Amino acid sequence: MQILDAAAIVVSMTAVLAYVNHRYLRLPPNIGVLILALLASLALVLSDALGFGAVEVQAVALLATVDFDYTLLQGMLSFLLFAGALHIDLDDLAERKGIIGTLATISVIASTFLVGTAAWFLFAWLGLPVPLVWCLVFGALISPTDPIAVLGILKRAGAPKSLETKIAGESLFNDGVAVVVFLVLFEIASGTQEPSFAHIALLFVQEAVGGALLGLALGFLVYRMLRSVDNYQVEVLLTLALVMGGYALATALHLSGPVAMVVAGLMIGNQGRRFAMSSTTREHLDTFWELIDETLNAVLFVLIGLEMVVLTFTGNLLLAGLLAIPVVLLVRWLCVATPVTLMRNRYEFTPNAIKIMTWGGLRGGISVALALSLPAGAAREQILTVTYLVVIFSIVVQGLTIGPYIRRLQRTVEPDDPPVDH
Repeated sequence: MQILDAAAIVVSMTAVLAYVNHRYLRLPPNIGVLILALLASLALVLSDALGFGAVEVQAVALLATVDFDYTLLQGMLSFLLFAGALHIDLDDLAERKGIIGTLATISVIASTFLVGTAAWFLFAWLGLPVPLVWCLVFGALISPTDPIAVLGILKRAGAPKSLETKIAGESLFNDGVAVVVFLVLFEIASGTQEPSFAHIALLFVQEAVGGALLGLALGFLVYRMLRSVDNYQVEVLLTLALVMGGYALATALHLSGPVAMVVAGLMIGNQGRRFAMSSTTREHLDTFWELIDETLNAVLFVLIGLEMVVLTFTGNLLLAGLLAIPVVLLVRWLCVATPVTLMRNRYEFTPNAIKIMTWGGLRGGISVALALSLPAGAAREQILTVTYLVVIFSIVVQGLTIGPYIRRLQRTVEPDDPPVDH
């Protein structure tokens, strides 16, 4: 199947599922199309059991053509991160840089080792022999909250603005750290690199710091170009070139493309919006990137739903995935509660901040993409299936309930919580 044919099928399917959801289910758009895609995948699996295996074979061929991990990590992610960062207020982000930086770095590393160790005991208890280092790889890919899932759902959840900034800021920046941790552990697990502090430090500087500097340089360059013209067609095109060309350049230089796009998006969304654009340009730019964001989000969630067709489900793997869900949530709570509690003398937090940040820390397509990028082998199938179940629970259950949960918590104030968030 040609890539253009595969793209046509996926986009057409996304449009139909979005229509069905809007017309009949009335669920949040991304969650609605994901649930419908899951039902479509289940129908394909059942068709194979009923003797119509050719249909499932075609679906597997479609997914192989799309190549989920490459499509997301090297294609869609740049657009989605830039679009998300465009609407983050840099002043609000800077005001909360301490807690956001801690959650995006120390908490991600701590979560990696806590989840990985717990998964090792869990797999062993269920008779699934996964080496500890591969369990740590699982911990690395499942620990970061997904900005794609978080930003899309928080818009409709009704979280306090300051708390939304913390969760969104964390999810935008923790990818760079998580990818570095993932790469280091993957190299150790696959035997391609001996662990050393120097190598880890160099990789972090190269990926995260290098990506941030590249994003800052490219963002400033495009900002200067935007200031010199007043034509919204040209200006929108410049931002599109920034995303596509900037991500490709970051990849070629072995720098963190996600970090580069977040920094570039913050630059254009703040300095560029205030000092380099007319009101007409701002309106068209927002409309363009909102459309890109919503369209690619819908396509991504459909692809996540369809990936169920290629997974292996056994009794032990299903049980491992179900048990991993509370483990991941408990570790998330620990990694949020600890820095928030320690920083309450320096920062003020909204009532029930720990609860909301725990339940609102969604996992998404990035975790699935990283799991799919693992080499073939027994550990890959186990990690991929468990990752998929955790992600589906996170998006569907947490995503559907985070809004009502926030509204219920806002009606109750715990006595030990400060009343305001700055």
